[in-house]
Amino acid sequence: MKSLVPLTHIEHRIYLIRSCKVMLDEDLAKIYGVSTKRLNQQARRNQKRFPQDFMFQLTQEEAGSLRLQNATLEAGRGKYRKYLPCVFTEHGAVMLASVLHTEIAIEASVQIARAFVHLRE
Repeated sequence: MKSLVPLTHIEHRIYLIRSCKVMLDEDLAKIYGVSTKRLNQQARRNQKRFPQDFMFQLTQEEAGSLRLQNATLEAGRGKYRKYLPCVFTEHGAVMLASVLHTEIAIEASVQIARAFVHLRE
């Protein structure tokens, strides 16, 4: 079966934060084929589906540490995030597919679940 995103690509986007394996909203948005703004908007609109053990917002310190590890930000206007990033655990990442309502999101959620399982093995 051909996957949308290679498993190794997803695994490299899973971070350990607050003793939880999580993925950044920005990475999930790319995989699910939506904007980061839309992904977070849908999560906020469906807050009951995203308790703290499914999704949480990073602190300034955590975001800064992640930025240093990845060197993801570029210099210039509009290159920096306005808000602190949200991260999603395995369950939160899969739950996103149910609130995004796109075929890509449904297929990608299966791949993301497989990546988390593979890391546990």
